[in-house]
Amino acid sequence: MVGAILGDIIGSRFEFDRSPKTKVFDYFGRGSMYTDDTVMTVAVADALLEAGPSPEEKKTKELLVRKMKLWGRRYINAGYGVRFYDWLLSDDDSPYGSYGNGSAMRVSAAGWLYETLEQTREVARWTAEVTHNHPKGIKGAEATASVIWLARNGIGKEEIRSYVAREFHYDLSRTCDEIRPNYYHIESCQKTVPEAITAFLEGENFEDVLRTAVSLGGDCDTLTDISCSMAEACYDLPEELKGECVARIEEDMRDVLKRFEEKRIARKERTAR
Repeated sequence: MVGAILGDIIGSRFEFDRSPKTKVFDYFGRGSMYTDDTVMTVAVADALLEAGPSPEEKKTKELLVRKMKLWGRRYINAGYGVRFYDWLLSDDDSPYGSYGNGSAMRVSAAGWLYETLEQTREVARWTAEVTHNHPKGIKGAEATASVIWLARNGIGKEEIRSYVAREFHYDLSRTCDEIRPNYYHIESCQKTVPEAITAFLEGENFEDVLRTAVSLGGDCDTLTDISCSMAEACYDLPEELKGECVARIEEDMRDVLKRFEEKRIARKERTAR
């Protein structure tokens, strides 16, 4: 979850095709700030923490809607897409058939909280279905959470690549060098999640994944959020960057992040025993 938020903050000033298209850039500058990606990542984590380790679908979906609207209305100027913004302010809680990449950028908590890949995919699906109930929106969330689960359980990158291609039918054959020149801002799962996974697969450590994702461009905060949510499951995060993450978000967001980190570390320790 720290990785996702860092990806959002660092990628934010390069959104809307402002990427340097190179891996050489300063992490932070004018315009580096959290966006709707961070707000919704926190909202989903808050909901799943409250739902507990054995969530029930109906209750969890109700929690997701309540927490998304609570956090979204609290930070209403965070940069939401038009349809999601309308949903946030509406009394109608129905999903609206989106296949936007919002379902993938907010799902990272689901990749960490559950014992099995099957449960991870099921909960990730729920987190999408409350708004992004188009099959491509659901697939983006499931694929992202699956990669996180696989990486945190020590599964190698080639096996992860094979799993994603087999289960989700994403084309992961292009390299980042092939993607980069003609890649542009687009907010769909099908044009963001495969590229984010490719950046993760090519990266050699957390910072290399981050720089590779930013270098691709496109919807840069969201793509980098997704890539870095995966990278966190595979690599150690530099302490300096962790500190920057905490310093650049709001106090109430820090509280959710703290609770999430405590839960994640406790699970990791139980698994190690």
